[in-house]
Amino acid sequence: MLARYAKRPLRLLLALALLATAELLLTPPPAHAQRQASAGDEAVIDEIVAVVGDDVILRSEVEGQVQAIMQRQQQQQGRLPPRDQVWDRVLRNRIGLQVRAIHARRDTTISAPDSRVQQALEQRIDRLAQRAGGRSALEQAYGKSISQLKADFEEPIRDQLLAQRFRQQRMREVSVTPSEVRAWFEDVPRDSLPTVPATVQLSHIVRYPEASESAQRRAREIAGSVRDSILAGVPIEEMARRYSDDSATASQDGQMERQLSELVPSFAAVVSRAPIGEVTDVFKTRFGYHVARVNERSGNTVKLNHVLIEVDKSDASGAGAQQYLQAVRDTITSQGAPFALMASRHSQERRSARQGGRVTDPQSGESALRMSRLNASWKSTLRGLEEGEISQPREVELLSGERAFHIAKLTERTPRHEMSLDEDYARIKQYALRQKKQRIYRQWVEQLREDVYVDVRAQPSELSASAR
Repeated sequence: MLARYAKRPLRLLLALALLATAELLLTPPPAHAQRQASAGDEAVIDEIVAVVGDDVILRSEVEGQVQAIMQRQQQQQGRLPPRDQVWDRVLRNRIGLQVRAIHARRDTTISAPDSRVQQALEQRIDRLAQRAGGRSALEQAYGKSISQLKADFEEPIRDQLLAQRFRQQRMREVSVTPSEVRAWFEDVPRDSLPTVPATVQLSHIVRYPEASESAQRRAREIAGSVRDSILAGVPIEEMARRYSDDSATASQDGQMERQLSELVPSFAAVVSRAPIGEVTDVFKTRFGYHVARVNERSGNTVKLNHVLIEVDKSDASGAGAQQYLQAVRDTITSQGAPFALMASRHSQERRSARQGGRVTDPQSGESALRMSRLNASWKSTLRGLEEGEISQPREVELLSGERAFHIAKLTERTPRHEMSLDEDYARIKQYALRQKKQRIYRQWVEQLREDVYVDVRAQPSELSASAR
């Protein structure tokens, strides 16, 4: 959006494109993209485009990220910056990241704990598997097993975390004064000021519809039969492949490696105390009924296999959820109970409950939600609601796509308007601060590069015709 009203829109467009795809920067390309050789030709088409310290950056890595940025920009805005400029910025960004990682490794006050590396590693695998269409598709695309991919990604991710912490430590010192905010705003051409879309800020308390008792009983009986088969000698891996309703892990023998803090409390409570190597009793979470075997626990990390049997909710009734929410609403409105406290205690949506019910955009993390992006169920909840009011219990399709019921408290409603310094100071301050940080960051990286060997061996102008 900044590209529409910045004095140099192309530069900011490129910067935002790179920020939006930062997670791509240390994701190795699929095996088939790394090296290409025709039959009888031993020449490797891929090449080293830069050397940073003891690390190398391959052309395929840069061009894979350029392609991802170009595709995302086309989908989001339809306007494409020159490919050569994107290529140059991707390369510079990767060099800068490697330079920061090298300096971070030299700084004894900065570390990347193994638990954080493993958590980031698992998140990276999950994201890539989701894009590829599952873990099996991911393995096929890369020509490697999940364990091999993790081994490939571990050190790059550790470097990335070190570089991030090193940058955060430096950028934490950067701030903007009111005069700098005003100067940034006044530097934007008046005819380029955007129209700020209508937004809302709200909090909610969520309850999920409950399946019928007969459906829950059937699911528990199936889970019990699964456990009996495992105890009789059928490997839990085989039972997971055949019967588990957890699509993310079933094809991987039900394997999971997670931080306990990432698991829903009811699941974490069982696997945190289950004897290593033993099959648990059937236990319930809001996802259904589980049987698990913990293979290893190390600190806050647990490795396990599990089978999930979902409860059929096709005939699930929302009556119980609505009654529960009505009681919670009455407690807030008649007894003055704080909404945030009630959300943390009673909401079944973990993400918002941890924030006192505050709803944030799952992609940007912003609390100002664009009305145009909310589905009809959200708009129905908010219709006629004044700031500070709490809605009646209503059915909603959550931002995650799940069906649920909620009560919502409208914190702020901002109508569509032309950006102004008075009404949008906080937003403008963030833009000004972001631009200042980018400028200082570039200067800082140039200073850091003086102490690191950097050899750039290719330029955008040397791209092959096919790459363009």
